[in-house]
Amino acid sequence: MLREVKCPICRKVTSWEDNPFHPFCSDRCRIIDLGAWTQGSYRIPAEEMDIDLEDEDDEDKEPGH
Repeated sequence: MLREVKCPICRKVTSWEDNPFHPFCSDRCRIIDLGAWTQGSYRIPAEEMDIDLEDEDDEDKEPGH
């Protein structure tokens, strides 16, 4: 039984097995996805943290050094 999946770029149904480009349907879609990664299109939202590096450095030092 062949497993079929939708290409994440063009949504075309393609075979998972015997497909050198899986999960994509073609090299074209694979390159489009790679370009999106390199341009920063895929991001995970995060909260900005206020870090005081001077305080952390003091904690790492041994007393007397």
